[in-house]
Amino acid sequence: MPPIIREILRHDRPQWQVLWDAYNAFYGRSGPTALDAAVTGQTWERFFDPNEPVYALVAVESDRVVGLVHYLYHRSTTRTTDVCYLQDLFTQESMRGRGIGRSLVEAVVVAARRAGSGRVYWQTQADNHAGRLLYDKLAAHTGFIVYVKEVTIPPEV
Repeated sequence: MPPIIREILRHDRPQWQVLWDAYNAFYGRSGPTALDAAVTGQTWERFFDPNEPVYALVAVESDRVVGLVHYLYHRSTTRTTDVCYLQDLFTQESMRGRGIGRSLVEAVVVAARRAGSGRVYWQTQADNHAGRLLYDKLAAHTGFIVYVKEVTIPPEV
């Protein structure tokens, strides 16, 4: 049977944490560059806060969380409806190639449609060849390049 895609539940935290840590390590956020535990804690809590536009789905097989996807809605200056940003997608390495990533992306598309959002978009690193093989089948690469500028927030006075 294929994994079940469902909303994340509080009792998923230990299994989600394993995948979350592996996802962050994949993008170089581990050891000395790991996310602060407070960021992970806040991210987790946002999934369950009805005032937050941040959502999580998991892929579950035999009571094991084997994949995750996080997404959020935000305003757009080019549309009258919100757009959906698929921020994080990760499948347990031993489960890859079984359509789990595709199922998670498709579940986000369904959620976006229900929410009245006419666009789902995401980004990945140029050298994520395995991920891009899937993404090229699911969506159009529009050629945009992402620039990032970190901003130092002054301490509160």
